[in-house]
Amino acid sequence: VRAAFEGLQELVVKNPIPAAVGASAALASGYFLYRWRKFGVWFGPVFDDDGVHPVKIPTKLIFGKVDGENRGEDPMDPPKYLEDPYFWMRDDDRKDRAVITHLNRENAYFDHKTRHLQKLKTQIYNEFVSHVKETDNEAPYQHDDWFYYTRTVQGLAYKIHCRKPAVAGAPGGEEQVLLDINQLARGRSHCDVSCVSVSPDHRLLAYAVDFVGYETYEVHVKDLSTGQPLRGDRLADTAGEVVWGRTPATLFYTTMDPEHRPNKVWRHALGTAQAGDVCLREEADQLFWMSIGKTASERFLVVSMGSPTRSECHTLDLFAEGATLQVVQPREKDHLYSVEHWGNDLLIVTNCDECINFKLMRAPVASPGRASWKEFMKYDCEVMIDAISVFRRHLVLSGRCKGVKMVRIIDLSAAAAAVGDGAGVTAGTATLGAWHDMEFPEECYDTYEGANPMFDSVKFRFGYSSMVTPRSTYLYDMTSKQRTLLKQQEVPNYDPTKYACQRLLADAPDGKKILVSMVYRKDLEPGSPGPRPMMLYGYGSYGICIDPSFDSQCISYLDRGIAFAIAHIRGGGEMGRHWYEKEGKFLNKKNTFSDFIAVAEYLVKTKRTAPQMLAISGRSAGGLLMGAVLNMRPDLFRAAVAGVPFVDVMATMRDETIPLTVTEWEEWGNPNEEKYFEYMKSYSPVDNVRATDYPSIMITAGLHDPRVAYWEPCKWVARLREMRTNRLPLLIKVDMGSGHFSASDRYRLMRERSIEAAFVAHELRATAVVPLP
Repeated sequence: VRAAFEGLQELVVKNPIPAAVGASAALASGYFLYRWRKFGVWFGPVFDDDGVHPVKIPTKLIFGKVDGENRGEDPMDPPKYLEDPYFWMRDDDRKDRAVITHLNRENAYFDHKTRHLQKLKTQIYNEFVSHVKETDNEAPYQHDDWFYYTRTVQGLAYKIHCRKPAVAGAPGGEEQVLLDINQLARGRSHCDVSCVSVSPDHRLLAYAVDFVGYETYEVHVKDLSTGQPLRGDRLADTAGEVVWGRTPATLFYTTMDPEHRPNKVWRHALGTAQAGDVCLREEADQLFWMSIGKTASERFLVVSMGSPTRSECHTLDLFAEGATLQVVQPREKDHLYSVEHWGNDLLIVTNCDECINFKLMRAPVASPGRASWKEFMKYDCEVMIDAISVFRRHLVLSGRCKGVKMVRIIDLSAAAAAVGDGAGVTAGTATLGAWHDMEFPEECYDTYEGANPMFDSVKFRFGYSSMVTPRSTYLYDMTSKQRTLLKQQEVPNYDPTKYACQRLLADAPDGKKILVSMVYRKDLEPGSPGPRPMMLYGYGSYGICIDPSFDSQCISYLDRGIAFAIAHIRGGGEMGRHWYEKEGKFLNKKNTFSDFIAVAEYLVKTKRTAPQMLAISGRSAGGLLMGAVLNMRPDLFRAAVAGVPFVDVMATMRDETIPLTVTEWEEWGNPNEEKYFEYMKSYSPVDNVRATDYPSIMITAGLHDPRVAYWEPCKWVARLREMRTNRLPLLIKVDMGSGHFSASDRYRLMRERSIEAAFVAHELRATAVVPLP
């Protein structure tokens, strides 16, 4: 259209009168052609006052046995049926004209209905940026003779990976830029780098990049001495994992099947074509996903196959010429485990023997099967083990106890000394020595392991933050118990002494205590003197914990008098594995939703907030939570933000061809089976929209999302518009250039989050920043 206009402009200048008539006609034709191509309409409105109302094409969905399809172990026969009038919205190729024009119309409606929020959105975006030190660097970590770190530059959207030589135990000399993601992203609407890994001799760099958002990665190898890529070592269509062999001559990586399930591990010899790579193992069972890693000792490649309820690990001895993959313990029903290595032993974190919160065992490398497993540390049912980090003289156990994270340091010095200096990598038996738990200063907080590539170190690098304390990086001496603050995230225009966080307990309908973490500005404390606006966040699936960590974007809520709370509901793992496995999945999934409602009711009952002042938010499986509670108690909330929401539970979970589906049968259940069909249908958001008033709702989706396909939230919006009895805002924004995790560009991501915050602040009538007293 622009080119046509410029050409016609020149024509009008040369032939004013006749050309003007032709120009007007041509411009009108161009305008209508644009409308047709963009929105699928020549004339008339692109949307109604109430939104876009898509055509309904009834389609029968089959649940149960279908010849030639994988419908699970016990599909219903005869099958059952549900009708889906919006099934046509599904386009696996993301190219169908009718679908794309529909999404464009929804986006146009979103832009139209949020015009009044543009000033507030800009204000909040500027606040977001004002709380970011745009030019900054992470605390460097030492890896052999180098210190590695990332940094950002004001105005640039992506990180820059760098290093400096180690000089007297500190970074020294000139900086070497290893990978500038800003250069990779030039001319791209999306750029996600999933892995940046330096070779064992520190001369090469491997990285994996996705330019679409569908989480299919291309691996590249770069020569750090020249800064140039190795042209022959481009690995296409990978899952984004890269592990170096013992030397830079070998790379290991994984690829995916048509359902986007990582299912093959490959060995690549540098300097050869990908077509000649050797497949070390293929996982045929659709329930299992494959991942790879290397033990801290660097002796073993670990290939893990896992489903939500079962594990199987294989090891490859990188120090042994001609070694092949060896199974640790074949998969068993309801048995999960992971492995690490120390000396002559494998260290195994396992839930065997009904130890639901996991225990730590060891087994000889030479005979690693379960028959050889010996208890390393006595099982404590109050402590859930999440992971272990192995050093030559220490073992770090990360987990949780009574709803908060814990870090336990275990002394292995005696065992290391018994085999002599330097021998602990390949010899000796791991022996439990004295241990102690690290202490943390706040009531609710988050802590996590940092980069610890030095096996022989006695110092453990970790991160810490809380809802008021910015992200801090520490180095902890595991022998002296002294910690050193390496760097605390600098947050401009923020004074942590003005804010407070606390833990609360709400009662679930069955009497269980639900933990709540809440942050607020001290002069705007909820309930003092009365209810205040509040944002309540939830997730509650996969055993994932939403820990109370620092988020600088939350400041814009707090400074408007909007408190921010997290409901640690069942389905997550905050209170231990049983919180998820026994009480928050399969036929107990509804506990997740009733817990969230109970927390909201508690916050209202205690006068910390009120229904007309309460907004809620969740992403992905947390979007399922939003859909379910909005159907169950729409009167309890004023507004909701649902990001990439998993809301079409029945239609998705019946279909083996959709990414994640088969594996997820061990998470939600399989609606093709009788025992799950009615239960899952009773909470699936799309299938339970009803004729009632709903609060204001904002929904986001990504066209290239492989985890929650764009058509799920689009169907949900269509159902809501069809059924609801009021006309409050109901909006969906489909990002046409990204996937599940939204924008990769940090500035663009802040812009996306700023419109969400503006929507919430407007709906809660809290648009103005409250001056500090």
